[in-house]
Amino acid sequence: MESSNKYRSIATKEQFKIVRRILKVAAKYWPSFLVAVIAVIVQSTMNILLPRFLQYYMDHYLVRTTLAEKIILFSAVIYLFGVIIRSFGQFFTTFSFNMGSEYMLEDMRRSLFSKLHHLGMSYFDRTPAGSIVSRVNNDTMSLSDFMQVFLSALVGIFSIISALIAMWLTDKWAAVAVLAFLPLLILSIWVYNKYSSSAYRYMRQKLSEINTRISETIQGIDIIQNFRQQRRIQQEFEHTNHEYLYARRSMIKINSLLLSPIVNLLYTLALIAAMYILGWHAHIGFVRAGMIYAFTTYVSQFFNPITNMMDTLSFFQDGVVAGSRTFHILDSQEYGPQQNKDAHGQITKGAIEFQHVSFAYPNGPEVLHDVSFKVNPGESLGIVGHTGSGKSTMINILLRFYEFQKGRILIDGQDIRNLSINEIRQKIGLVLQDSYLFYGDINFNIRLYNQNITDEQIKAAAQLVHADEFIEQLPQKYQTPVTPGGNGLSAGQKQLISFARTIVTEPSILVLDEATASIDTETEDLIQSGLDQLRQGRTSVAIAHRLSTIKNSTNILVLDNGRVVEYGNHQQLLDKKGYYYELYRLQEQETF
Repeated sequence: MESSNKYRSIATKEQFKIVRRILKVAAKYWPSFLVAVIAVIVQSTMNILLPRFLQYYMDHYLVRTTLAEKIILFSAVIYLFGVIIRSFGQFFTTFSFNMGSEYMLEDMRRSLFSKLHHLGMSYFDRTPAGSIVSRVNNDTMSLSDFMQVFLSALVGIFSIISALIAMWLTDKWAAVAVLAFLPLLILSIWVYNKYSSSAYRYMRQKLSEINTRISETIQGIDIIQNFRQQRRIQQEFEHTNHEYLYARRSMIKINSLLLSPIVNLLYTLALIAAMYILGWHAHIGFVRAGMIYAFTTYVSQFFNPITNMMDTLSFFQDGVVAGSRTFHILDSQEYGPQQNKDAHGQITKGAIEFQHVSFAYPNGPEVLHDVSFKVNPGESLGIVGHTGSGKSTMINILLRFYEFQKGRILIDGQDIRNLSINEIRQKIGLVLQDSYLFYGDINFNIRLYNQNITDEQIKAAAQLVHADEFIEQLPQKYQTPVTPGGNGLSAGQKQLISFARTIVTEPSILVLDEATASIDTETEDLIQSGLDQLRQGRTSVAIAHRLSTIKNSTNILVLDNGRVVEYGNHQQLLDKKGYYYELYRLQEQETF
């Protein structure tokens, strides 16, 4: 699939659409760009007047055998004043335009970051984290460079127009000779645009793959070293890096051929043609040196901006490809499950009921088949089953990470679609098997941006799950810094913080997905005693492989290949001597 799209160009119509959308974002910051336009007009005006002033000075004063010192000084002051005005114009052009571009870049990055937080879990299931990071960081920076194309175009258009007017006023026929090369310039731009877009698309794809490999390697460095996979990972990275180098080489070849060299060649030919016309005039009459100087200066002012614009065309293609990738995220409709418009229900008691629920992941087989069960308020439900039986999937659809296809899920007798997402997140507390800690301190990782939670509540939650025992031994206790991922803390300690983070919100329903798998048996017993207190008057659902952690549950649901095969309390299931009985007997044997 990759090879078929390797050098697929972005259609011209699509390019215009992308550019239009980028400019629509930039239009929000029009005052900065307006200042830049005014400054460019001032700059272009001075580009016309300064050579014309020197032409007049050369043809009317330098031809004299004697020249008054006052005239020389006065002319120098006037010219210096014009140069200063032009310099101010250049400053405000660059500063105002670049600041407008930076505002646009900040806007785009903020929109991307916000969009990512609203996309559904299915998007992240199929999109590598490194690719997302590449789009948020690298592609948005390319959009900043992309705006340099318009700065170059803005300066170039005014410079070209002013140079054309000045050449026409200086010598019409020589101006026509220069204009004759304009179609060749336009043709070279079209050819460059055609061949560079595909190369840039492939280059961006390979850069994204490099970021993905780096991200995965850093996150899994312990696994890589443990299984001695360094050489294989290095070879894979070198292969991708070489493909990126190949893409860059193709782009460099295109730039080297179709950018500055072709423009410089046309500039030289145009200058020769203009000099020939002016030389032909010399056969008819006298041609002043000042006019030759002024005209050649205007020819330079005509071609130099084109050279700059051609040089920034690489940014244009890079920006178009980056814009395409960025808008792909912004246009994504892979949102999480949508609630009903009048979703104002409240979770008060915490009763849970599944009625003939079936579910399949996008483009995948059905994972849950006709699942039905009920958990009354204050009761606890344990869920067991082999790996891949659908345990975590049940939790995912209960928490509305995914949309189920058939059946109904009720909470307190209300369809779950009639509850707002905020209500579900606030009233259902979730502790996962893999805990993640954020940059900050212990307090922050338990509070997690909720400023309504007091320090006293944090300590109480930590005490309930016995996390305070190790926190109090840390150098700065609850203010101890935490690195992303919680490096420096054991897996059990990180999980205890995750327990405290969930419990401090006092949820109506508590969901544990293999939450004690990373905790030693002694600590687990302490947590269980705290959880027994927490479960009083609160509904709880727990997935567990160690059956000892859920044998005291009100009921236990046994899943096999997405179907409920057994349901009852611990003793009832043992008496059946079925699936649960065999599973429990095996674990008891392993214990001894």
